[in-house]
Parts: sequence; structure tokens; C-alpha cells
Amino acid sequence: MAKNILIVDDEPTLVKGLRFNLEQQEGYVIDVAYDGEEALNIFDPEKHDLILLDLMLPKIDGMEVCQKIRSVSEVPIIMLTAKGEDMDKIMGLEFGADDYMTKPFNMLELKARIKTILRRAGAQKTVADTQTIQVKDMKVNLINRSVEIKDEDVNLTAKEFDLLNLFITNRGKVFDRNTLLELVWKHQGDLRTVDVHIRRLREKIEQNPAKPEYILTKWGVGYYFTNK
Repeated sequence: MAKNILIVDDEPTLVKGLRFNLEQQEGYVIDVAYDGEEALNIFDPEKHDLILLDLMLPKIDGMEVCQKIRSVSEVPIIMLTAKGEDMDKIMGLEFGADDYMTKPFNMLELKARIKTILRRAGAQKTVADTQTIQVKDMKVNLINRSVEIKDEDVNLTAKEFDLLNLFITNRGKVFDRNTLLELVWKHQGDLRTVDVHIRRLREKIEQNPAKPEYILTKWGVGYYFTNK
């Protein structure tokens, strides 16, 4: 079954080009929204497999759209932005985006990133050696990619779960930031991307993120999951 991509951008020319390349050349099913409000109305977590989301949108901006979608779904989100400042990219990741492309971007690179993200998301849904791992008050189901702490659901983004999965299946092993960037992001991003996601993951799973119990720091080396 063809993957369904939701394109959210207010530039008709860009949308037309994206639609041609992704629908006609790659065979994806494409839905389009031209502003943030329309995107939230159209988005269906059971239907859409990936979202291309512009940062600067009418009515509701891309950051808020990303945040609202992420509160109900782990669907992969690639932010599209005409701004090149690092802070815009980091803010997009803070609100739950999985990747970003700065306009004008290379269409071949965008296609490659889409394929990589979709392939990874599909594999993660079907491959796991152990269904459930429990550490202290945390229970992680590797099959349905769910997390519970003290029997309460914790909503993680796709990349946050990827990190947690890597850590919890390698308890006690220290990963430096370069290795995490390679394993989780396939070198797409920079070292600050890792720090942003670690911080955001801790905010969701730690009772006190300033004094973490699960994801610990080996100063001067990297991060690891507790083996106690």
C-alpha cells in the first residue's frame, strides 16, 4: 500500500513541485493543506504516514501545528523552513519534529530523507526481540512503541522512542553524541540535535529531569541507561 504524505505549505508553486515529485515520480499518496488550521483539520493519525510541514504558515504557524499533532501522534514530521538560523531548526526539534530541510532544498535529498524515515518507522513497527521491558516504574513495549510510567501513558515522538529503545536495550552502555547521531539520525543533523532530544525525553520520563534516574550522563563521554 502506498504511503500517504501530508504536505502543509502556503506556496502553491512549491506544493505543485512537491506533489509532482512525490506523487507522480515516487508513487506516494499526497494530501495538501495551505495553512495551519486546514492542516489540523485534515490530519488523520490513522491515515498519514509522514508530514512535510512549513514553518511559516497562515492562521496557525508550523511550530504550533507540530506541537498539536505531536500531542496525539508519533507520525514523522519534516519541517520545511526558509530560515537558516540554527535556533529555528532547534525549536522545530523541541516541538517534536523529526528532521528539517531549509529552503531552497535539493529534491533528491528530500526524497532520500523521506524514504529513510518511512523505512525506519516501518521496521520499528515490525521488528523487536522482546515485546516488553520493565525498569523500575517504566514499562516499554517495543512492538507497539508505547511507554508507561506508574501505569500512566507517556507520549513520545518517534525519535524520542528511538532513543529510549536504543538505551533500554543496551542498559549500562555509554553512547557518545556522535554515535547517537549516527545510529538514530543516520548523521542527519548535528550534535545539538542529540542534546535537544535527550533533554526532551528526560522531561517526559524522569520525575526530576535535573536528577535523572533512567537516562544518565557519563561526564565527558556521553549518555547511558541505568543498569540498576
